[in-house]
Amino acid sequence: MAAVIEVKELKKYFTTPRGLLHAVDDVSLSIEKGKTLGVVGESGCGKSTLGRTIIHLLDKTSGKIYLNGQDVSDVKGAALRPVREKMQIIFQDPYSSLDPRKTVEDTIREPLSVSKRYKRKEIDAITGELMDFVGIDARLRNAYPHELDGGRRQRVGIARALALNPDFVVCDEPVSALDVSIQAQVLNLLKKLQQQKGLAYMFVTHDLSVVKHISDDICVMYLGQVVERCPSKELFRQPLHPYTRALLSAIPSTDIHRPNKPEILQGEITSPIDPKPGCRFAARCRFATEACSQPQKTQEVSPGHFVACCRVKELG
Repeated sequence: MAAVIEVKELKKYFTTPRGLLHAVDDVSLSIEKGKTLGVVGESGCGKSTLGRTIIHLLDKTSGKIYLNGQDVSDVKGAALRPVREKMQIIFQDPYSSLDPRKTVEDTIREPLSVSKRYKRKEIDAITGELMDFVGIDARLRNAYPHELDGGRRQRVGIARALALNPDFVVCDEPVSALDVSIQAQVLNLLKKLQQQKGLAYMFVTHDLSVVKHISDDICVMYLGQVVERCPSKELFRQPLHPYTRALLSAIPSTDIHRPNKPEILQGEITSPIDPKPGCRFAARCRFATEACSQPQKTQEVSPGHFVACCRVKELG
């Protein structure tokens, strides 16, 4: 199946007084129609920056971005509008991402009006369909964000993202600000929408239990780089990169007979500002050797399982 979104050697650097901050560094990935790619890693690893760069909320430093096979890497100005209609985002905070001066109806109507492709009656009809589709009661049409709970606010954000029938949606930690019971409702809604509309998702999160539930494939990021990528079940069954193993060891276990033993990482975190060549995790890795100071090549250790570690065959 052809990829809806494909990224090749994408980089996003930020200029700081101390040098270039390598927020996203040489990332390549692809997502097919109806599939979800989970992107995990600790705070500051570049997950959200990666998603925002792909959909052109941030300008890339270099690399290629393909949407349905079309190169959209350097599209700008008026030519960017139809591209953005096909790539949308659901933000992390359902309160700050909504305009407090707009009602639920106005928020969902806005992208339809801005597109200038629909008449008023069509906009009214589509708005009603979207509200019903994501489970927002019609009585809340004229409600403002402060009058809604977190789950309903996020449903408004989802409806707004779906208004123009996108092919690709970045879900930027869409449930992290919600209560656990509401998280389940939003996750189930996202899966239902994906099945019905064939959406491709990039699901950014730091919650490994959430990403396991919703993702088909998972990328593990560390300081701007993808260190491991494979199908979701494979990652949890056989993690290979030392950083991935440390992440998974931190998941609380409900089995009193086989409790998880968290791996406590030692050492200083490598600075993402003008980092030296080599593995950025080496300073915290107990398996590190002199070879880790050299640039790490991504290896396919089994079908669909990619790891950026020179010692992966020894550790596996």
